Amino acid sequence: MADPNEPARPVPAAEKPRDWAKALGSTDHTIVGSALYEASKTVHNKRIDGAFRRFKWLVMVVTLAIYYITPWIRWDRGPYAPDQAVLVDLAHRRFYMFDIEIWPHEFYFVAGMLIMAGIGLFIVTSAVGRAWCGYACPQTVWTDLFQHIDRLFDGDRNARVRLDMAPWTAGKITRRGAKWAVYALISLLTGGAWILYFADAPTLARDFFTLDAAPIAYGTVAILAGTTFWLGGFMREQVCIYMCPWPRIQTAMLDEKSLIVTYKDWRGEQRGSLKKAAKNPDQYGDCIDCQQCVAVCPTGIDIREGQQIGCITCGLCIDACDKVMKDIGRPRGLIDYATLDQCEAEAAGAPATPAWKALLRPRIFIYFGVWGAIGLAMLFALGTRAHTDLTISPDRNPPFMLLKDGSVRNAYTLRLRNMEARPRDMEVAMVGLPRGALLWTDAVSVENAAAVQIIAVPANETKVVRAYVMLPPGTDDDDSEHFAFRLTSLDEQRETAVAETTFAMPEDD
Repeated sequence: MADPNEPARPVPAAEKPRDWAKALGSTDHTIVGSALYEASKTVHNKRIDGAFRRFKWLVMVVTLAIYYITPWIRWDRGPYAPDQAVLVDLAHRRFYMFDIEIWPHEFYFVAGMLIMAGIGLFIVTSAVGRAWCGYACPQTVWTDLFQHIDRLFDGDRNARVRLDMAPWTAGKITRRGAKWAVYALISLLTGGAWILYFADAPTLARDFFTLDAAPIAYGTVAILAGTTFWLGGFMREQVCIYMCPWPRIQTAMLDEKSLIVTYKDWRGEQRGSLKKAAKNPDQYGDCIDCQQCVAVCPTGIDIREGQQIGCITCGLCIDACDKVMKDIGRPRGLIDYATLDQCEAEAAGAPATPAWKALLRPRIFIYFGVWGAIGLAMLFALGTRAHTDLTISPDRNPPFMLLKDGSVRNAYTLRLRNMEARPRDMEVAMVGLPRGALLWTDAVSVENAAAVQIIAVPANETKVVRAYVMLPPGTDDDDSEHFAFRLTSLDEQRETAVAETTFAMPEDD
């Protein structure tokens, strides 16, 4: 117990309860909680030239060209099919991609493509980290495009910072309005290009501008234009850091053998200016603390602080640092693509290992093998699939009809698919029901029943027909439970499709 006569011990400043409101210069205690968080700062990245910047230019031009031009490419499929190369035909439930046509019952092809896309992301992430985010992600591509528009209207980094801090004069309002108008134009073109994938592009574009298009088209364009304008023009890096779940998922796929953008601290530290390094060369590393790696970063991070969720692995900091190293006469690679294993070995004095050797690892080969196997299986299935298909739907209410002479009749709905771009005649026959009689809509008795029926099916269409099967009185239901319909195309291919079904009989008393 403390002696009451002993003088009080001075309380160190670190132990004193701090008045945060006073420290923050505020007398309103109700805003203390929110003031503890730093507001988001606009990222004004600096223009840089280099190998990675040129590669980003290439990816941006190629991806935007594919997106905007693809709906206008024509592809001749004959007189009975659309001539748009890539088309999601919702009205007729078809997906066309050049020579490939996917029907609703073949959705497993679409699932296979989505699985291949997912595994492809696994391959890229395991090999070169978040390179998808840095180069080909739509958010990255449109953000990069809008940042170039910023430079066109407002100048490079320092000029944009000054303009942001300047008051809202007539000149600033005019410049901002012109820039945002270009944002809006690009956003409208983006939304407009999207809807062209779902209908004939020339026809829909004409109807859109003449106000004859469906309301859903205008609504879709408005939503996509608004999201592009806001996410690409203003949210930008906040989408990558806070909204997108993919960075969190990628973290689980990275390990010490994955290529990532890395600052080699054992070579760069301690940081110091050129003057300090010239006076004490043994005390300072290669990093001259020029902040160029931070200035060019599209998400505004400092790669020298280590790996962080804001790094999209675009490599622009590598271009900036290599340029500085060249100017001051020091070797490139202070910031570079490298694995953690390579960095540790290099820090221990081992010679630098070429980055491409990190790609020769079992995980990448396994991913690529699975990816390739799925692709080959899909190509084989596409190459060997039949263009004739048949599905059967027996009536359920009622399941059978008991006629006055004791015979039993079942009704069936047959869907005959002609997956060729030309009309074909098809033969429908019953298989596996010896005592049964096959009747059609115009047949009213067993005497005029037809053993087979020839039906003309239009090109790229599903023909729906009604068929009736009748069994005479006294038929044993054990012999009549299962049978099938057979569909045969009457052309040079002679494709056959068989669909099994059942015959419903009344229960014995």
